[in-house]
Amino acid sequence: MAMLADYYVPGLYVQDHSIEVPLDWHGHVPGQGFDGRHLALFYREVCAPDRIHDDLPLLLFLQGGPGGASPRPLSPDSDGWIAEAVKHFRLILPDQRGTGRSSHVDGSLIGAMEAREGAWYLKRFLADSIVRDFEHLRRTQFAGRQWVTLGQSYGGFLTLSYLSLFPDAIAAAFTTGGIPHVPADATEVYEHTFPRMQAKTERFYARYPQDRARVAALADKLADGGEQLPNGDPLTVERLQTLGSSFGMKPSFERVHWLLDGAFAAGDGTADASSPIADDFLADVVTATASHPLYWPLQEFIYADGELERPIDWAAQRVRDTMPQFSVDARPLLFTGEAAFPWMFEQERALQPFRGAVDLMMADTHFGKIYDAGRLARNDVPLQAVVYVDDMYVDSTLSLDTLAHVGNSHYWATNEFEHDGVHGGKVFAHLYRKALDRGDLAALQ
Repeated sequence: MAMLADYYVPGLYVQDHSIEVPLDWHGHVPGQGFDGRHLALFYREVCAPDRIHDDLPLLLFLQGGPGGASPRPLSPDSDGWIAEAVKHFRLILPDQRGTGRSSHVDGSLIGAMEAREGAWYLKRFLADSIVRDFEHLRRTQFAGRQWVTLGQSYGGFLTLSYLSLFPDAIAAAFTTGGIPHVPADATEVYEHTFPRMQAKTERFYARYPQDRARVAALADKLADGGEQLPNGDPLTVERLQTLGSSFGMKPSFERVHWLLDGAFAAGDGTADASSPIADDFLADVVTATASHPLYWPLQEFIYADGELERPIDWAAQRVRDTMPQFSVDARPLLFTGEAAFPWMFEQERALQPFRGAVDLMMADTHFGKIYDAGRLARNDVPLQAVVYVDDMYVDSTLSLDTLAHVGNSHYWATNEFEHDGVHGGKVFAHLYRKALDRGDLAALQ
């Protein structure tokens, strides 16, 4: 295993590594040689400084997303689960293909391709390929040794894919806020999530009632057009609504409230559609609505499982069109959440290069198989999930329905945390103790 670098950050020892994986896994088997185009898969090994030479069990972290790179810890406590995990494991933190220091995908790369080639290429960055990358890593760099997995958000989707495709690779699995519905259906997902987006907005306005008028004044001003963000994108009412994407995280209500507080430049900043919009506010909107390059292009395709009965066809937009309360003209203005819309690929410069490829994918019905319901029903790998009852992004009723059909699965349902609860110090420690008490980790002791 070629090591690129090793070093310390406070409280952690880190090694950087990279291996090659096929761009297209069709016709290739993880752990074996391959030919043709390849990608770099970058990963880090992390452990406590006093455990460098210990033979620790391995924990593979499956990052949320889509399009998210692995954590870059500042210390064990900078990402709460790490402080607990390094007490027991050597952590494997891969940058999923297309992210971080793995072969990167962005608008400049996809924009240089014809739309059909771009669609073909992007389809190689979904769960069926990601899981095979990790299985290739396990077989080639860790001698086929079983590992424990921890899947956050989309990482929970990857967990069920891994259990479907290579269950023998996993000794035990943890998921935090990321159990998808099986069978997968993007339209069903948004039929459940849009009502929660509305409820979150109503809770926001109930907490900060002064922001109801402030947002309305902003929307009225933006409806006239002409406002531009520092990155050159137009600031439209639709873009303003996407500030709600963070409402499933704490303390997002407060972050959005204080962002809105500085929206107007005139006088004492009182909400007034005739007032200029503050430059600082425009800069903050860019930061608040930015995402990883693959996040919006792949957002709806994480629900594409094998041969589809119908194309995805912009599922979030189709559901939104049935709900006039989300109109840009509605007042009070409702915020939207984790949902990709066609206008994003017209208005946002970072996403414009993806438009042709994404349009083709929206009309496609041929995707890689990511779940095996029969194998999941027979699953004997211990799976411990935390289900956040009020999760804005992953519907808890759908998650619980899935878990009812996954063998050897256990769950902890709680409304104490939002979708990002794993980043605190309690969630993973609780899951670990539960698994330990049941004997699910006995083989690792």
